Amino acid sequence: MANHNIYHLFRQRFADESAFICTGQGEVQYTYGDLERLSAEIARQLASMGINPGDRVIVQVEKSAMSLMVYFGCLRAGFVYLPLNTAYQRHEIEYFVTDAEPALVICDPANEELYQKLTRCPVLTLDGEGRGSLQPIPESYTADTVAGDIVTNDADDIAVILYTSGTTGQPKGAMISHGNLAANGLTLHEAWRWQPGDILLHALPIFHIHGLFVATHLAVLNSSPMLFLNRFDPAAVIAALPNATVYMGVPTNYTRLLANSSFDKQVCRNMRLFTSGSAPLLVQTFKEFEARTGHCIVERYGMTETGMNTSNPVDGQRKPGTVGPPLPGVEARIVDSSNHQVPVLETGDLLIRGANVFKGYWRKPGKTAQEFDPDGFFRTGDLALVDEDGYISLVGRNKDLIISGGLNVYPKEIESVIDQIPGVMESAVIGIPDTDFGEAVTAVVVQDQDASLDEAIIISHLKTTLANFKVAKHVFFVTELPRNTMGKVQKNVLRDQFSQHA
Repeated sequence: MANHNIYHLFRQRFADESAFICTGQGEVQYTYGDLERLSAEIARQLASMGINPGDRVIVQVEKSAMSLMVYFGCLRAGFVYLPLNTAYQRHEIEYFVTDAEPALVICDPANEELYQKLTRCPVLTLDGEGRGSLQPIPESYTADTVAGDIVTNDADDIAVILYTSGTTGQPKGAMISHGNLAANGLTLHEAWRWQPGDILLHALPIFHIHGLFVATHLAVLNSSPMLFLNRFDPAAVIAALPNATVYMGVPTNYTRLLANSSFDKQVCRNMRLFTSGSAPLLVQTFKEFEARTGHCIVERYGMTETGMNTSNPVDGQRKPGTVGPPLPGVEARIVDSSNHQVPVLETGDLLIRGANVFKGYWRKPGKTAQEFDPDGFFRTGDLALVDEDGYISLVGRNKDLIISGGLNVYPKEIESVIDQIPGVMESAVIGIPDTDFGEAVTAVVVQDQDASLDEAIIISHLKTTLANFKVAKHVFFVTELPRNTMGKVQKNVLRDQFSQHA
C-alpha cells in the first residue's frame, strides 16, 4: 500500500543535512536532519501520552522553529493538526475546544491555565523561544530509526483542520487531507519554477494556509533554506532580502515595504520571485513595486478550503488586477444564479474543482453539501470574471467577508459583540478601502436615544473581547440603518457612504 502521508513526500525530497531554517538573523540554525529527528521525537512523545492517528491536536503558540517541528511531528504521526491564531480570546478558544474535541492542546505558557479550565485533555506548553513542557530529546534517534517511523495514510485522510468563520459568525473547520496538501504543493512547486539555490524569506504567520502550506511546504519540497522571521517587520525583511531569492507576502506587507525609503533595487538584487495573496493586490501597488524594484509581483488566489487555485505565470505575462489562470489540475467555472457558465468578461460566482479542494467541514455535512454544486465544484463565495486569455479577476464577494491585512473577518461575529454593549440598538459591520490593510473593519452603530456612546467605548470593548485583527478601526453613528423592502440591511449603501469619510 502506498503511503500518502504528506510527510513521507517531504522526506523523499529533502537532503538530510542541508540547511533548513535560520531564525532571526541566523542566531539558531537547523538542518533537515534536525527536522527528521525532532519531528520523530515529538511524534513519539505525543503518542506516549495516548494520542492516536486521527486525533485532533490544537496548537496555539507563537511562531518559532520548534512550533514548525510540532507541525511536522503531527503530520508524520497521523495526528490532525489544528492551528489557532495567537490573537484569539477566551470565548473564541472555548468554541474551538468544544467543537474540535482535541486529544491534546499545545499552547503558550500564558494560556496554560485557560486551556486547563476549558478542556479535560492534556495541555503542553511552548513559547516563542521554543521552551516549555514540550521538550523533544532527539539524540536517541538515528536517521535509520526515524525513516520508518511515519504513519501510513490514505490520500483522503485528514491532515489538518483550519477554522474559517461563516457569515453566521459560527466558525467552520475545513478538513484538509494529505492528498489535498500534496496536490497543491507539487503543483505550485512546478508552477513557480522552484530551483536549486532558492532561499525563502519567511515572515508570514504559520496558523493559516499562506504561511504554513504555501510558503513552508514549497521550501521543504525543494530542500531549500528558510530565513525564518518570527513576524513581519519591514526593517528586518529589508535586511534579510539580499540573502533570499523568494518572498511571499500579503498586500499590506508590500505597501509597508514601499513606505520604507531604503527598499530599492539593490535590496532586491538577488530576488527571483515575489508572490502576493490572501487579499487583493491594488494595481497601484503592483505598478509602484515594479517601478521601485524592477520585479513584477506574482499575484495568485486561494482560500482555506482549496489551497491555491490560480496564479499569474512566472514565465509569461503577469496582469495587474488579475489572479491569473487556473493552476494545472484545477478547474474554474464562473456561473450565474442558475449555475450556467457566463460568457467571457461577464461577472458571476466562481466555482472550483480539483484535487486541491478540501473534504468538507468538520461535523457539518449539511453545510458541506450546500457548498458543492451537482458536478462537485466548490462554491467559493467570490464574484469573478475571466478575460479572453483565461486570466481571472476577482470583482467582489457574494458574502460579507472582510479581508483586513490578509486575514478573514466576518461581520456577524463582530456585530453580535457590539449589539451586547449597553446603549447599542443595532449595528452593521462593513469593510471599507484602506491603503495599508486592504480593507478596514468599520462599525456603523445605532444607539439608544438616551445613550452617550462614542468610538472609543466601542473599540475598547471589542479589544477586550475579540482578536485584534477583528477590532473595528472606524466607528460611525447613525440614526438608522438603510434597509431594502425585505428589511435586509443594505451594506452596499453603507460602504458607499462611509468609504468617503474614513
